[in-house]
Amino acid sequence: MKERLTQLIAQTDLVVTEQQLNQLVGFVAMLDKWNKAYNLTSVRDPHEMLVKHIMDSIVVSPYLKGNHLIDVGTGPGLPGIPLAIMNPDKTFVLLDSLGKRIRFIRQALHELGLTNVTPVQSRVEEFQPEQGFDVVLSRAFASLTDMVSWCRHLPSQDGHFLALKGQYNEQEVTELPSWCSVTEVKSLQVPELEGERHLVILAAKE
Repeated sequence: MKERLTQLIAQTDLVVTEQQLNQLVGFVAMLDKWNKAYNLTSVRDPHEMLVKHIMDSIVVSPYLKGNHLIDVGTGPGLPGIPLAIMNPDKTFVLLDSLGKRIRFIRQALHELGLTNVTPVQSRVEEFQPEQGFDVVLSRAFASLTDMVSWCRHLPSQDGHFLALKGQYNEQEVTELPSWCSVTEVKSLQVPELEGERHLVILAAKE
């Protein structure tokens, strides 16, 4: 698995240390093990997880600005845990409403030795952070409008929303609330992943 992940990473510009490689592969091994009992992801094959979960998450790494980030609707820690492994200097809050997912994340943090992640079990609308986040990240929301509406209280004054999407949908952008706009759209290249991936960066208007 490690060799396979090394090959996939070699097809990108990402730089990954030996320790990070071990942690990323360790995370997939844990996900595979827990998945059998807890049904955390519909992806069953660990080699598929390397592409659909690990690579699909870490290609976002170069676009993370700021130091204080939240992954909303993180599920079993995606993209939050792979990104936390890639960015040990940044702090991450991983938010999900389901207890079994948060239990898995806590165990993963313990086994992988990650100290820059705080898992929180809460619905997003009920979560009140002590400070705003530089980046509000999610691949869980069906639409951009849902994401910014549910998460409006989370970014700091200069914070951004990062939405991980498949195809880029112009229609969705026209439906955004008036206080928010798209600042940038990045086409993401995920090695060996079928279909398009885009990162939509949004911010509140001044």
